[in-house]
Amino acid sequence: MSQTTVDDAPARTGVRVRVQKLGTALSNMVMPNIAAFIAWGLITALFIEQGWLQGIFAGLKDPDGWVAKIGGWGSYDGAGIVGPMITFLLPILIGYTGGRMIHGNRGAVVGAIATVGVVTGADVPMFLGAMIMGPLGGWCMKKIDAIWDGKIRPGFEMLVDNFSAGILGMILAVFGFFGIGPIVSAFTRGAGNAVDFLVDNDLLPLTSILIEPAKVLFLNNAINHGVLTPLGTTQALETGKSILFLLETNPGPGLGILLAFTFFGKGVARASAPGAAIIQFFGGIHEIYFPYVLMKPKLIIATILGGMTGVFINVLFGSGLRAPAAPGSIIAIYAQTAGGSFLGVTLSVLGATTVSFVVAAFLLKTDKAAEEQDLAAATASMESMKGRKSSISSQLVGASSGGPRGPIKSIVFACDAGMGSSAMGASVLRRKIQQAGFGDVKVTNSAISNLTDSYDLVVSHRDLTARAGQRTGSAIHVSVDDFMSSPRYDEIVEQLKQSNGGGSEAEPAVDDGSAGSSDGDVLALSSIVLNGSASSAADAISEAGRLLVDAGAVEPSYVDAMHERESSVSTYMGNGLAIPHGTNEAKGAIRRTGLSLVRYPEPIDWNGKPAQFVVGIAGAGKDHMALLSKIAQVFSKPDEVARLRGAQTPEEIRSILMGS
Repeated sequence: MSQTTVDDAPARTGVRVRVQKLGTALSNMVMPNIAAFIAWGLITALFIEQGWLQGIFAGLKDPDGWVAKIGGWGSYDGAGIVGPMITFLLPILIGYTGGRMIHGNRGAVVGAIATVGVVTGADVPMFLGAMIMGPLGGWCMKKIDAIWDGKIRPGFEMLVDNFSAGILGMILAVFGFFGIGPIVSAFTRGAGNAVDFLVDNDLLPLTSILIEPAKVLFLNNAINHGVLTPLGTTQALETGKSILFLLETNPGPGLGILLAFTFFGKGVARASAPGAAIIQFFGGIHEIYFPYVLMKPKLIIATILGGMTGVFINVLFGSGLRAPAAPGSIIAIYAQTAGGSFLGVTLSVLGATTVSFVVAAFLLKTDKAAEEQDLAAATASMESMKGRKSSISSQLVGASSGGPRGPIKSIVFACDAGMGSSAMGASVLRRKIQQAGFGDVKVTNSAISNLTDSYDLVVSHRDLTARAGQRTGSAIHVSVDDFMSSPRYDEIVEQLKQSNGGGSEAEPAVDDGSAGSSDGDVLALSSIVLNGSASSAADAISEAGRLLVDAGAVEPSYVDAMHERESSVSTYMGNGLAIPHGTNEAKGAIRRTGLSLVRYPEPIDWNGKPAQFVVGIAGAGKDHMALLSKIAQVFSKPDEVARLRGAQTPEEIRSILMGS
């Protein structure tokens, strides 16, 4: 049985992740409005002076008839539909969407008002300005609403809401007109001059060196929607088309990769490549080829050379699109291709495909690896970089399972020490599995050092999956980051339904074991703090650790082991809960089992996640497992977490956790 890995965790924070988040935000403003871009592109293609209908109506008696009026040429020069759509409609839609993302309808309205300021204060289509003013309007409205939330006397809510939004919109519109508009205009002109320089000096193909790797790393949205779409739209308004719309959307490089795997790949990658090629080329979902490149990183050379070839051909033929093509399907590309550019666009796709295929085929044929790497693992890596489950991952993961597996009877949740994270994660997963009717499936937890290759499925933190895989190579491996509510738990249940042939009668919950101490002994009232003083994760770990020391549960050296454990793998569990505990080697510093709990008025930044409850753990045996199971169940329910936030006494906190 070959190892399969599925990962739901986002990569750790860094420059790439911040750029990726920026690109996602920009994409979220543009993509809902792509239909408007398509409508504008079609109107442009049909009705402008260089449009498809110009030749038909040019010889008629009335050259300034309705076609000219719609397009804005002839006696309607600068008017018609084309100009107002790109100048006003598209930016305002983007600003409205950006404001709505931040603060719902009120944010959307203020974002749209603010966008009008930059639109009228600039001499170029203000897409970048809309991407700034829309979210800014939503954010400002959100902050202002928070000032008097719950403080307005009944009957005055509508008055305050309407005037506050109106006044804020006025201020931001003026600010956009005099401040942001001129700055963005200057930036747009500068960036346009840079593009002109690249085109004039035949250097535009070099952009593929940046764009093609950025696509695989999911940074393309920041480039495409943050730079290329605004600049391309400005260029298309002036010339009727833009090559910039083709820099990122050309499906040729990805198609070449998939064709190379179709003919020269191995195993599952070869079997799945033809279907992936159809989805990528006709469906426009480029991310379906990313795992193939991540599986063989040197193939990025093929995509770069293929991309450069496509750009070079488009430069040579002067081809371009009238509007963005989204998704990057060959169908959408042809729909937006400018008149006279069909030959160049077609050759650019064919050229990019051919070069990418030839280079990728050579690299695959000369690869010394005896077996193809796990496509499912590469897909998991792609989803990790994307930050969420891919909409097409099932096309690859499903194909990579290597055939049907037997029933899954044993599942282990593994962590470094086996006393905290794994126990709580196993409790949540066990409950889901039992509720689904699979009471015969055994769910346990273990330290990675104690694992044996006897389990059917292993669940672990994404940073520990590689270590777990070394000891359990024949198991299915599922990587998670959010222990309380990971979507992978539901997928495990679905996998059980497929592999085990439906659920059996649900069995009572398994007792994690509490034969030693009572819950009250494990979590003493003196170890519960309602208002913690720490302001960082490190200080919170020390605060929870000191409570364990004061309770006589651990030696002072155990607190150092808690920090050591955190430096290797985060103990953030999800839903505002972190459970710092010592390493496996520090169990000798535990005198008896004990827990501590600290609640913070404001969430603490825990490696980029908000932690409001910190539970320190010291487990000498299994007598803390029952209470950990109860804590896990509490934190898996939002209403119970809300009760904990509102608790006024340590007794109330402990009562909620113990279910009494």
